[in-house]
Amino acid sequence: MPVALRASACTSLPGQHLISAVAEQMFGFKTTSWELGRQRSVIELDTPVVTAEQLQALEDSVNEKIRDRVPVTVRELAADDPEVETVRSRGLPDDHAGPVRVVDIEGIDSNLCCGTHVSNLSDLQVIKLLGVEKGKKNKTNLVFLVGNRVLKSIEQSHSTEKALTSLLKNGPGEHVEAVKRLQSSVKLLQKVQEQLGKVGCHYFLGGFCFFLKCFFIHPYRKEGDSEFMNIIANEIGTEETLLFLTVGDEKEAGLFLLAGPVEAVENLGPRVAELLGGKGAGKRGRFQGKAAKMSRRGEVQALLQEFISNQSPGA
Repeated sequence: MPVALRASACTSLPGQHLISAVAEQMFGFKTTSWELGRQRSVIELDTPVVTAEQLQALEDSVNEKIRDRVPVTVRELAADDPEVETVRSRGLPDDHAGPVRVVDIEGIDSNLCCGTHVSNLSDLQVIKLLGVEKGKKNKTNLVFLVGNRVLKSIEQSHSTEKALTSLLKNGPGEHVEAVKRLQSSVKLLQKVQEQLGKVGCHYFLGGFCFFLKCFFIHPYRKEGDSEFMNIIANEIGTEETLLFLTVGDEKEAGLFLLAGPVEAVENLGPRVAELLGGKGAGKRGRFQGKAAKMSRRGEVQALLQEFISNQSPGA
């Protein structure tokens, strides 16, 4: 066994004894197996469910016993000693010979065990129950850390927190919401790519002139928002392109975006909003707002086509 794992076993093993004993005393949850992992340890409990309240009560109780500095002693009994029957055990192998080793946590547990133990529960420092996972049929896996593993976990979590704070440009309390927003943006971009990749997803209308081209886009899906339209505008590019986008139901209110050269957008934006019976605002070549009359998009198209025609050489 590696040295680091052996050192962890010295605290994780008695920690498991303590957790198993208290879980059975408090809730009747019997331990059917356990695993000493390289990063974390797991106890298999003979119960289909462990509630959050039970988990917290169990963690509070075992840490209270650690603070109480309960002694841990090791003794040997003859295999045929009647007291062996009173000790918590999974049973002895059929070929066992010689005395058996009993580990006592004073007033809490007596267990057959051949592993390395501490002399006092205070040596465990602290126990952290990380949570529960679904186990085998009607079983629950309880994940836990003991002693130095808890400190290492805190150190690792703090390092991760610092890295996320730097990447997300916000505090730890806002990390989850920031990641949710990023996930939403990714899904939105995937929608955009899907829509732009299908001929039937939208239509492009309008002519081209030597200096400027004009696109009219109305996605076939009703859902969408301002961010959705801005992503499309960014993908297409609007330095030399006049782009008109809408999202929403044809018969109801929706949203619109006019993007393109700054002078053109400043000139056309308010007129587009007026035609759509809506309001909007803009800056730096983007004018967007709400539209009450989505059915009048054709009139906007005519306005923009007229503008394009007037920009054409020789017009």
